[in-house]
Amino acid sequence: MIGVIDTDGECAEWAFPAEPGAVRTARHAVRGTLRAWGLESVGDVTVLLVSELVTNSLRYASGPIGVRLERRDSAADGGAGGPALLVEVSDPLPDPPRERIAKPSDEGGRGLHLVAVSSQRWGTRHGKSGKTVWFELALPGE
Repeated sequence: MIGVIDTDGECAEWAFPAEPGAVRTARHAVRGTLRAWGLESVGDVTVLLVSELVTNSLRYASGPIGVRLERRDSAADGGAGGPALLVEVSDPLPDPPRERIAKPSDEGGRGLHLVAVSSQRWGTRHGKSGKTVWFELALPGE
């Protein structure tokens, strides 16, 4: 069951169980929120990257998977500036993901590479109980 934690203003946050349907449900929630915010222009890339990160969490974590969207007036922490969408995916595992180069025949291993080449910034941080992988997308035309 989805638990919407916060949808106040320009921030939305959900917790999904570590079950196979979490990826589909997360995509649906993210796309609906971006549509409501008038951010369809970044919808496809955001949904793709969220799908990759939730899939990674689902593959390795047994606890809840958090997804958070925040629309910002400017990029934070010394970013490129201008309006941005911050997206965070959290899980209870403490180990940060590792970006690797997938071989053409590999079925997986491309998620973090997609995040790295598609976002203006990305990273990981440790929390009290697990980690968060985040990325930031520029919001064009604002």
